[in-house]
Amino acid sequence: MEEVAAVRRAALAGVDDVEPERLRDRITARLDDASLAPGVLTLVAEAAARGIPVADSDADRAAGVQLIYEGLVLTRRLAHDDPWTTGDRDDADLDILIADILVSRGFYLLARTDAAAAAVDVVREFGKDQTELRTTGDDSLDGNLEVDICDLAVVAGVTASGHEPTTELRAVGADLAADGLPDAETVLSGGVAEELASHTGANQGTEAAADH
Repeated sequence: MEEVAAVRRAALAGVDDVEPERLRDRITARLDDASLAPGVLTLVAEAAARGIPVADSDADRAAGVQLIYEGLVLTRRLAHDDPWTTGDRDDADLDILIADILVSRGFYLLARTDAAAAAVDVVREFGKDQTELRTTGDDSLDGNLEVDICDLAVVAGVTASGHEPTTELRAVGADLAADGLPDAETVLSGGVAEELASHTGANQGTEAAADH
């Protein structure tokens, strides 16, 4: 899909200066295998708010959301697996470095946007959830990351068009991830674009926005 390819290209461009090459190749491999639904949702949210085709949305913002998500997903896996005691310590050290790079590059792409504060909130809430999970053993807290990242995707998308990220708009993103991260095909469905557009007054052009 064109939109998925656009997110992947922008995300890879965001890390194309990482050195050494071995580290960059490992990041590239992660992005090649990743679900790019968060980035795609960012594109869809902007397109729905503007009433434009999804392909014309801001791929840099989408990449910022995607990189933050990939970094936090990797951090979550490392926290659960604890490879420093159960696996390859060198690989674990490399992965935690990659996670830091992904999140920081994502922040960089969103730093001068109206989604910057929401991005900080995602990382802060992720830290709180992981701390509480270790204390309580409540595995349901893990799913909050997907809800929060889809919320961020909507914020990043609609603010690119000059719209306020209202409670109703943010709920669309959060609801999409209520049962886990949706796939890109679901995000690109016309129903998602129409629901987002209905909360921005951008109903005219919704069909174009959903056309992929």
